[in-house]
Amino acid sequence: MNYFLCFLISYLIGSVSFAVLISRAFKLPSPYAHGSGNPGATNVLRTGNRVAALLTLIGDALKGAAAIIGSRLCFDEFALTAEESELLLAISLVGVFLGHIYPIFHRFRGGKGVATAVGGLMALSYTLGLASILVWLIVAIVTRYSSLAAILSSLMCMFVAYSIFELNAVFYSICIVGIVLISRHSKNIRNLLSGRESKIGSKS
Repeated sequence: MNYFLCFLISYLIGSVSFAVLISRAFKLPSPYAHGSGNPGATNVLRTGNRVAALLTLIGDALKGAAAIIGSRLCFDEFALTAEESELLLAISLVGVFLGHIYPIFHRFRGGKGVATAVGGLMALSYTLGLASILVWLIVAIVTRYSSLAAILSSLMCMFVAYSIFELNAVFYSICIVGIVLISRHSKNIRNLLSGRESKIGSKS
């Protein structure tokens, strides 16, 4: 099994920016030139178009799931062992996530990776995926801070992942994604601490 090829395919899937594609389809401002400048669903929502934001969210999540589902289809095709299967899933998750935040199709300027990560987690484990969505929703509804919801959801996922996967390659890949995702929110963390973070739906 060519793991590099698996990573490359997952990376290319992740590099497709639905924020850019949906914004063009709806004739909205480029997400790079609007709001936070982040090509993601939250920033698309700042245009006031909820349908476009929802489609961006769904598209980014589906590409995360697609990478994992594609890898699962290889299990029987290549007669992989349990350890090889776990490694393949881990590589796919990291690949599609890095593709989203460093997309080759968009000069390596990508989003935070929250929706793509959730889509990948859902395909790995419904329990983990639903838990991440539940935590995000609770925090987002209570505080209206998308960044805080993403950070707390990422932290929770790393702990829950251990109870599901223990210390295997999938667990470590989830930790990598979680740590990178939180680091991508460093500016948001500073804004949260200073009270300058924009809330969900804000056009500023």
